[in-house]
Amino acid sequence: MAIEPAPPVTVTDLTVGGMTCAACVRRVEKKLARLEGVTATVNLATGRARVSHPPDLRPEELVATVEQAGYTAALPAPPRKRERPAEEGSEGVRRERDRLLVTALLAVPVLVLSMVPAWQFRNWQWLCFVLAAPVAVWSARPFHLRALRGLRHSTATMDTLVSLGVVASFSWSAYALFLGGAGAPGMRMPFSLLPSAPDGVAHLYLEAAVGVPLFVLAGRFLEARARRGTGAALRSLARLAVREVSVRDGGTERLVPVEELTVGRVFVVRPGERIATDGEVVEGNSAVDLSLVTGESEPVEAGPGSAVVGGAVNAGGLLLVRATAVGADTQLARITRLVTEAQAGKARAQRLADAVAGVFVPVVLALAVTVLGFWLGAGADPQAAITACVAVLVVACPCALGLATPTALMAATGRGAQLGVLVRGPQALEGLQHIDTVVLDKTGTLTSGHMSVTRVTAVPGGLGAEAVLRLAGAVEQGSEHPLGRAVVAYARRTLSGQGPLPEVRDFHAEAGRGVRGRVGGRLVEVLAPEGELPTELADALRAAEAAAHTPVLVRVDGAAEALIGIGDVVRPGSYRAVDRLRRLGVHPVLATGDREAPARAVAAALGIEEVHARCTPEDKGDLVRRLRERGRRVAVVGDGVNDAAALAGADLGIAMGTGTDVAIGAADVTLVRGDIEALADAVRLARRTLGTIRVNLLWAFGYNVVTVPLAMVGLLNPMVAAVAMSVSSLLVVGNSLRLRAWQPAPARGRQGVAHRDQEGRTR
Repeated sequence: MAIEPAPPVTVTDLTVGGMTCAACVRRVEKKLARLEGVTATVNLATGRARVSHPPDLRPEELVATVEQAGYTAALPAPPRKRERPAEEGSEGVRRERDRLLVTALLAVPVLVLSMVPAWQFRNWQWLCFVLAAPVAVWSARPFHLRALRGLRHSTATMDTLVSLGVVASFSWSAYALFLGGAGAPGMRMPFSLLPSAPDGVAHLYLEAAVGVPLFVLAGRFLEARARRGTGAALRSLARLAVREVSVRDGGTERLVPVEELTVGRVFVVRPGERIATDGEVVEGNSAVDLSLVTGESEPVEAGPGSAVVGGAVNAGGLLLVRATAVGADTQLARITRLVTEAQAGKARAQRLADAVAGVFVPVVLALAVTVLGFWLGAGADPQAAITACVAVLVVACPCALGLATPTALMAATGRGAQLGVLVRGPQALEGLQHIDTVVLDKTGTLTSGHMSVTRVTAVPGGLGAEAVLRLAGAVEQGSEHPLGRAVVAYARRTLSGQGPLPEVRDFHAEAGRGVRGRVGGRLVEVLAPEGELPTELADALRAAEAAAHTPVLVRVDGAAEALIGIGDVVRPGSYRAVDRLRRLGVHPVLATGDREAPARAVAAALGIEEVHARCTPEDKGDLVRRLRERGRRVAVVGDGVNDAAALAGADLGIAMGTGTDVAIGAADVTLVRGDIEALADAVRLARRTLGTIRVNLLWAFGYNVVTVPLAMVGLLNPMVAAVAMSVSSLLVVGNSLRLRAWQPAPARGRQGVAHRDQEGRTR
């Protein structure tokens, strides 16, 4: 029976407004999910919805669906239309601030007079009523409007609770003033943190009517600022984008918008300027500061032929750069995209929290009505019953549940990006937390990957070293493997006087084994040595293995013609990385397509005990499968095409940023700097992040479990309840913000590892 292909899916991002708690998130997701073939993930902290839908469903229909749920929705503006990306959302924060300031000016006198009986002058209660009226109506207007909108759509949110609390407090106070005797001149009202029995005069709750909007507005204002703080890393990436660039056309130089820059065009980068886009240096020498893009702490030397990254700062001389990628194809754009996608995801714990929040508000409303009925049925004074009811409405807080995970994820993914660690989403963070085994590739991962040819040994009476090198270099032009690049670079440098390398036809690369192709009608194969070799090549093979170099055999028309020795050096950070991983309880495994001798030499230098050499891509995949069958949580680190299958089959795939697009595309985590030491930082950051999320959720659930019963039995004043509710959200956001200051292991500690060279001697 034929398996039908999965239907195509389009992903659309929406900016959603009007969400204030996890109940709002749940409602938007459920409303979108009612559309056929649609799934949605809504993030309260970012105000974004990521919607997967059939291609024939227009984005405008998604917007209309969200609006039908009672919220605003819009498609994000294209990047080039955003004049000030760093200021996104700041206008709304300013409006909240202005509303908060006016509310404070009106509410503070009411709070002071209500709480300090000694300052209560004749007819003070009427002044408080006049000041409280605009607070209960205008200041609380956003809560009332959103509550009414929810009522029209048969739903209840956090705003419903706040609105009902304000209306109940103010209405009772109006009744007390006009009908309950509280409006009499000279009336004095004591203040208590606990509800008290009346003394014949109905009690005023104007302090609750103004305190609830004041503290909730203050909490949301501070919360909004804190949430903007968690997204600071993403905005800092946006600020790295250059708006204008100087281009060279026929010897003349002119300034053009960066959007007009095309691949292949040459542009100028002066000292102190940011590089406009990814490119290759064609003229000039300088040091390039990559710290804000990849987290690389030291400037990198750049000269003709060097690749440079957009957003980096030219810290030295004048550079002429030829653009190799523009717009959405640049490394900076990919980093920004990965961070945005990571922040759009949800951890498993957050899905549980959202499910709870979806029924939280209706349950609280039912509890409030039950409390009111119980107190009245038990013969309690209506004033005490209303006080307990209002306290239940105000103290309950689903906001903290909705913010527990996304704020931590935003802070962690942003901090990771600053340190050169990109994660695809919360699932990758959860995977990083639990890994106990890491499978490491050798070339380009543990070693620098900047290989160079150390020796070329040709068969006596054969084609000769230069001729063989020219043929091998021609074939390897089609390869992206570090070994192939080393052969090409050496051939071009050594044979520079003989013109460009010839073209190759019928090129074929066999992952893990080598390449072959036809050059000038001859079949040229560059592959790992195997089988019987001529004496001279066998001797060269033993010498290369003894020096921990990688030997490459060149066959021409089936005959062994030469053996090329290629040397590589272990990255300085690899020593520290393996040691730190072991200290974190992670077992390192070396799996490489290289021969046994160089693989063992590198493993011995790094202190890795488990080594698998001569691994094909299938062998690496089988190794990962066997490890997982033994109950291991396996991460695979690689940078080449031959690592892609193992990366995809592991619990967690980690790609080096210097690797191929295939490897990066198959990975869950990318180490942008291409430094394996960042892996230990990634594990520690993941564990800290998941720990922060657990604390946030524990607080969010625990707060409601404790405070709601206290309010039900009459042990919370409504104003105190409003303060507690606001503080609960701030504590969650503040705890998440601590991740922005998270630091990797100090350099001093990192240098404490004894380094051994590839022959096993301690450095």
